[in-house]
Amino acid sequence: MAVKIRLKRLGKIRSPHYRIVVADSRTKRDGRAIEEIGLYHPKNDPSVIRVDSERAQHWLSVGAQPTEAVIAIFKRSGDWQKFTGDTSPSGVDPQPEKKNKTEAFNAALADSKDEPTSAAISRSKKSDKDETSSDQSDVAASDEAGSTGAEG
Repeated sequence: MAVKIRLKRLGKIRSPHYRIVVADSRTKRDGRAIEEIGLYHPKNDPSVIRVDSERAQHWLSVGAQPTEAVIAIFKRSGDWQKFTGDTSPSGVDPQPEKKNKTEAFNAALADSKDEPTSAAISRSKKSDKDETSSDQSDVAASDEAGSTGAEG
């Protein structure tokens, strides 16, 4: 059985996420895998690359053939250099720390000095039109009442 280390595609349209899998070469791209040894998210900035180095070294040592894309990922993670004895540099860019949303909210609240800049509930356009038409009819009614009262 020919074993390959390749990428299994997941995710939505235009939002791919991949898993690095060990699979029989005759199975479908997204079909059944023998083992999942990592993941790759190319759309994040910087790309997320996580590889189980021990399992990758095992499968490479028993003869599993990586695809070109997986070789490039292994070079970034340093697993290819371990396997081949290459001395070229490797390194995965670290992911930035996630911002604490509650701290950001509290900072924004402190900046606003506890006064809202707009109404908490916005009115719909339909209700705005109803109010302007009722205001106009009130003005017209008061004009008529004022003109009849002045004559009499």
